[in-house]
Amino acid sequence: MIHPLPVPALDPGAVFPELEKAIARGDWVLLQSLGARPGREALGEWDLPSGGGVVIASGGSQGGRSFCLQPWGHLDRSAEACAHWLEGVGLSPERLLVLNPLPPDHVSGLMPWWRSRAWGSMHQRLDAALMKSPKELWAFSQALPGWGKTQAVVSLVPTQLKRLMEHPDGVAWLQQLALVWVGGAALPVPLANRARTLGVRLAPCYGATETVAMVAAQTPDQFLRGAVGCGAPLVDVELRVDRDGALLVRTNRLAVARWRGGQWTELADAEGWWRTGDAAVLSKPSKGQLQLEICGRLDGAIHSGGHTVFPEQLGQRLLLEAQEQDMPIEAIFLLPVESPEWGERLVALIRLCKATASAAEWPSLESRLRAITAKWMPAERPVAWYSCDQLELSATGKWQRARWQNWLLSQESAQMP
Repeated sequence: MIHPLPVPALDPGAVFPELEKAIARGDWVLLQSLGARPGREALGEWDLPSGGGVVIASGGSQGGRSFCLQPWGHLDRSAEACAHWLEGVGLSPERLLVLNPLPPDHVSGLMPWWRSRAWGSMHQRLDAALMKSPKELWAFSQALPGWGKTQAVVSLVPTQLKRLMEHPDGVAWLQQLALVWVGGAALPVPLANRARTLGVRLAPCYGATETVAMVAAQTPDQFLRGAVGCGAPLVDVELRVDRDGALLVRTNRLAVARWRGGQWTELADAEGWWRTGDAAVLSKPSKGQLQLEICGRLDGAIHSGGHTVFPEQLGQRLLLEAQEQDMPIEAIFLLPVESPEWGERLVALIRLCKATASAAEWPSLESRLRAITAKWMPAERPVAWYSCDQLELSATGKWQRARWQNWLLSQESAQMP
């Protein structure tokens, strides 16, 4: 039986004592925000392994949520693999202060607490409001018992990292950390370069709810030396790429089953490999470890005029070129629309920097963006451009395609005579 365990919006950390009770009882619990759907009754039946575990949300970037069954033992294996990785970069897991600013109803916010529990290290929740105020975050952290006396680590999504790096107190806070895992979405090149300039010890990583968080991570030293991608696989992980360019993962902490499309299904094939849906490249430098680079979501790719196009990757490319030209643009999301001739074409949603750009500048900026993409192949060029003040990633750093498709429809409807 699966027991619902709501996560209070105003005090997400209150769920951790309740989790301890569930672990002691050997329960299966469904972690989700208050009011979220589906509930336990909507998930259907599955032959649950004994000993208990967690049912936790995954996905959402393409508009379709899923849930994964993860036994408690899988969380332990993930924490153990992470500890092995930390020891490899010269950190003692049991001596760390683990900071946790992510929601506990997602694996990115659950695992910092679980790791500290497994390692016997300190754990500190950081409220969402605190993460939006670098000055208050700096003052709060300085008052923590372990701050400055031990090495602190944190997991962030790129949106949080960007906000902190735009404020002097946020930069000072980041520079005090032993390392900053960053994942959940692509790390923009300008943000990575600025982190290197400031000496922020980023560790870009790749993982999923299906694998209980990280399966690969770049070391901070490699990052500061200019390495790109998500680094080498962790000790308990095997990686390979299939003929379609999709990343396959094999590990002993793969979810027992996943709820998607109204049913439970197993993830692994007969040989234990899970096809992630992310396009990837694996390389092995001379005398080096296997290195992972994620190219984009295969289910986010579109087919336009006979070409396969990765909108998220193109959006990052366009943002980089725009910022190199000092254009006051904060975010870009390329969205596919149907085309009778091409199959699909791209439109561009743009969020301007409110502090430095006005609505009157939009026509000029649109013209400059069109000039940048004029040298791209036709299938990659957006056919329409929209200024979107509301454009933002989700709380876990994902683009929610369905949300912005609805926004686009509302704009088109408003323009109809």
